[in-house]
Amino acid sequence: MPRQPPDRSSASARTPMAFVQAVLQAYAQRGLDPAGALARAQIPPSDAQDANRRVTAAQFERLCQAAMQELDDEAPGWFSRRLPWGSYGMLARASISAPSLGVALARWCRHHGLLTQDVTLTLATQGDEAAVTIAEHRPLGALREFALLSLLRNLHGLACWLADSQMPLREAGFPFPAPPHADVYERLFPGPVRFGATQAGLRFDADALALPLRRDATALDQMLRRALPILVWPYRRDRLLSRRLRQLMRQPGTAHTAETLAGALALSPRSLHRQLRAEGTSLQQLKDEVRQARATELLLRTRQPIGRVARAAGFQNDKSFIRAFKGWTGLTPQALRERGG
Repeated sequence: MPRQPPDRSSASARTPMAFVQAVLQAYAQRGLDPAGALARAQIPPSDAQDANRRVTAAQFERLCQAAMQELDDEAPGWFSRRLPWGSYGMLARASISAPSLGVALARWCRHHGLLTQDVTLTLATQGDEAAVTIAEHRPLGALREFALLSLLRNLHGLACWLADSQMPLREAGFPFPAPPHADVYERLFPGPVRFGATQAGLRFDADALALPLRRDATALDQMLRRALPILVWPYRRDRLLSRRLRQLMRQPGTAHTAETLAGALALSPRSLHRQLRAEGTSLQQLKDEVRQARATELLLRTRQPIGRVARAAGFQNDKSFIRAFKGWTGLTPQALRERGG
């Protein structure tokens, strides 16, 4: 078959060449030629030397797949000993039977210590916050950035997949200065990113640990056949963020603006809007859903005057409430009450 030209369009080529070069460094450490892996990924060797170029996520996925198999190392070059093919699948299998996401993550972190003693991953909670941190026990050298980033992406991607929901982060922290390609971190981690942290780690709402696992062993088998997208693509299905926002907006007596809601979730307003767009919704849509649900409940379960229902649903006057409610349901509030739903 004729070889297809590499996909290097500016719109889709977002993975920095520094990550490609980290994979090539693993080949150099083993004294092996990466030409075959580059060819499978359709990355010209000349491009791989240009730090200003970028590749697509699909190209990078193919490169990693080839490297991990050829080097027989699922952590290519990161640690003092290789992690044979299937090592991270073993961690996922040990976690799939957990009763909750918190137990699954604790198992994953604990069992990672059986693979290598170069780093230790620890899950801890304090108040309403949970954190996974990475302690480094030996210098990781030139591959340090890629190793720490990949470990956290792997863990976060698996957590999202197990719960079938994107897990918003309060912070992703990295113990090195911002690299020239710092922009990619914002796409890989759904929350604020901080460079110059004491340790690499993720901070998130502790209530995520109580989420049930929505995957089983059969789904895991299917996922492991093509697990690398967890590393190179952020998890896109997001119910948890919307649920948290709805919970916040149900609380009375607070002005639910983008600024107050983002602050309550330890996000910037920009990150909040971006994550909601990725989910296919918007803050206004969620506000309308909460207002409609609140108004409908009061109309059907109480005899409160329409004006009081309007104020309880967050409207300043009856006219704007009636107009909005009719737009949502096709009925006026009074007509809905008279029909009984």
